[in-house]
Amino acid sequence: MDQEPIRRHVLALLRSEGAHADFNAVIEDFPAPLQGRQRDDLPYTAWQLLEHLRIAQWDIVEFSRRPDHSWPEWPAGYWPRETAPPHPAAWEESLAAFRAGLAEMQVMVADPGRDLLAPLAWGDGQTLLREALLLADHNAYHLGEMVVLRRLLGAWKD
Repeated sequence: MDQEPIRRHVLALLRSEGAHADFNAVIEDFPAPLQGRQRDDLPYTAWQLLEHLRIAQWDIVEFSRRPDHSWPEWPAGYWPRETAPPHPAAWEESLAAFRAGLAEMQVMVADPGRDLLAPLAWGDGQTLLREALLLADHNAYHLGEMVVLRRLLGAWKD
């Protein structure tokens, strides 16, 4: 079976082409004073969302490529305790790590030597296709939350 059309569609989804919010557009120029601002009507801050996106994506990518991967404890290992970046460079470091992880998944999906539909030998039926779709879905969900948060904080450009 020619998997090239599937690869193209999944890569477009991972790149937020189409109906989903684009990561860079959502994160662009996020005001530093608002990165840790907590609203009473939401259980998370922008920093917590960004870190959750990074951590969950790292977990999915590592599981997809390494049989010896061990994942964090749920839910504590997937959400940061601190509500704001712990130091001035932390936001940019998290952004860079997120982008690198997303690029890694795109490389795996684009690799014609990888069978998208073959069960991962170390999983219990998961495939690279399933993991890539899970990643795209998870990212889209939380980027939507980030848009809502930015709107409520008055930091969203319509």
